[in-house]
Amino acid sequence: MNINKGFKINAPDVFVPWGIDGKQLIELFAQHSLKYITTTYYTANCISLNGLNCMIGFHFEKGCLAELEFFQSNYDDQKKSFDEFQEHFVKEFGEPTHTTEGNEGFNNYEWLFNGIRIIHLVYDRFGPEEHMRIKKIN
Repeated sequence: MNINKGFKINAPDVFVPWGIDGKQLIELFAQHSLKYITTTYYTANCISLNGLNCMIGFHFEKGCLAELEFFQSNYDDQKKSFDEFQEHFVKEFGEPTHTTEGNEGFNNYEWLFNGIRIIHLVYDRFGPEEHMRIKKIN
């Protein structure tokens, strides 16, 4: 996958380029389930990264797709979720650029590519909250 250009989703079979607007995202998902949350945020249940089944949140800044957020609808087993995300992201993007000690017994991971930042961490926000995000940074 050329993450600098966008993100490939396996099911539905969609390539989502960076910088598209909300209307273009809706067109890409025309035959699939895309949930409108706000004008700057949509979600869809997807399979990506060779079998990772999760929700993807599509965040828009200044009208353009700028960030993808990966999350589960159920966090009964925080460690299982964290390990599953980490395994799929390492298989696709390689070992993280930076690893630091994090919260709740989980490390913080960051991958940096030309114009892309991927983070995976847990922080305490009314209890542990996992964040797995890909952001276009320029």
